[in-house]
Amino acid sequence: MRQPMEGITTNGASCCRSHSNNSNSSSGGGDDDSHGAGKQKEGSEAAACAAAGTGGSNMKDDSIIMKGDAGAKAKDFAEYFCSYAFLYHQKQMLTDHRRMFAYHEAISKNAEAFKGKTVVDVGTGTGVLAVWSAKAGASRVLAVEFTDMAKMAKVIVARNGVSNIVEVQQGSAEEMDGVQPGSVDIIVSEWMGYFLLRESMLDTVVRVREKYLKKEGGHMFPSHATMFWSLVEDERERQVKAQEYHQAITDWHAFTYETKQFYELDMAGLSSQYEEEQRQYYLLSSAWAELRAEQVVGTPVPILSLDLKTCTFEDIKGVPKTPFKFIIPKDRTNGEGRVHVSGFAGWFTTDFFGNDPAKPLPCPTTLSTAPDMGYTHWGQQVFHLVKGLELNPGDVLEGTVSMGRQEENARLYEVEVAFYVVREGLASEYVAHKYQMP
Repeated sequence: MRQPMEGITTNGASCCRSHSNNSNSSSGGGDDDSHGAGKQKEGSEAAACAAAGTGGSNMKDDSIIMKGDAGAKAKDFAEYFCSYAFLYHQKQMLTDHRRMFAYHEAISKNAEAFKGKTVVDVGTGTGVLAVWSAKAGASRVLAVEFTDMAKMAKVIVARNGVSNIVEVQQGSAEEMDGVQPGSVDIIVSEWMGYFLLRESMLDTVVRVREKYLKKEGGHMFPSHATMFWSLVEDERERQVKAQEYHQAITDWHAFTYETKQFYELDMAGLSSQYEEEQRQYYLLSSAWAELRAEQVVGTPVPILSLDLKTCTFEDIKGVPKTPFKFIIPKDRTNGEGRVHVSGFAGWFTTDFFGNDPAKPLPCPTTLSTAPDMGYTHWGQQVFHLVKGLELNPGDVLEGTVSMGRQEENARLYEVEVAFYVVREGLASEYVAHKYQMP
């Protein structure tokens, strides 16, 4: 039986040989997609397919992304795609040098894999990955973009002298013109959202893979992806959010009092709903952050790994309930023998290793969004605790985390966390939170 633990008080990537960490920090991302600090990545284009078939694949496709009637697709465009039609959003990605460096290295340093091949760039944005693929030696590149950014991509393709190789198509990547099922050698795409899966663009990439990629010898760029989970010290931001929540509640009570006094209207019946709404907004919503390496407490753990050549639609829906365990390190103290834990953080890596274990790419590359790798426009997602913890070195915090799609919008996610702390053999009560990833 778990019992309250005396003394636990509350107060108020692994990378491969080549890494995208040798450039100065800046904002944004490349050209296929955009994410952006403060905004949750609203997705590059290609993700636009209807309920396209999957060629010769027998994989079950129960994803609702870009399925349904014209109204459903128009809603998806308004909520997800439309912002990617603006150059300022594309520039934000293009000035993320770690992102740009990783993709450029992966393509240019593995040019032998591209020579004479047919390549599809899913969500091409301004066409950068398509241009690099052509310059690496591809014989044909299909650059697919759902938004009007396709017009800009044609300009970039022409300006870079590869119009004879790159064909820009505006529309659904699942229904490309002039491409036979099973005829594509390589799929390149920058589909990643905050904490890897947000925006659910990977659904489109998997549909394109199942329909068009060669089963034997086909490659995905990136080839693998991993999500990481960690404890963090971010007490200042946690307290700021708590103060903003309390101020919002104070303002509400002043509002109900004044409304009653001045207008003879009793609004107090809505107080509980308002308080819950503000609690969800301020205390139980994840936040974009640019954490420093020293804010990570303990050793991060992987909670989901994907082989992008074989992952299923079920695999990419989210993270099933996954256990984690963190031992508070002895070298992380605040000068008083205690370690502040303000919450959890999540980030990801994507690897360009190739999809043939017997013949890996000659120049493997990893794009990491971990705090110790410096700025990327993805940053990290932080899930602050409602009450921060002060733990001792040697304490153990363990629990489970899961992540699933929101019912109201399948491109957004919610994260559930439950944990307890063990100190000197005694376990605290469980703490459980459910967060929205807006």
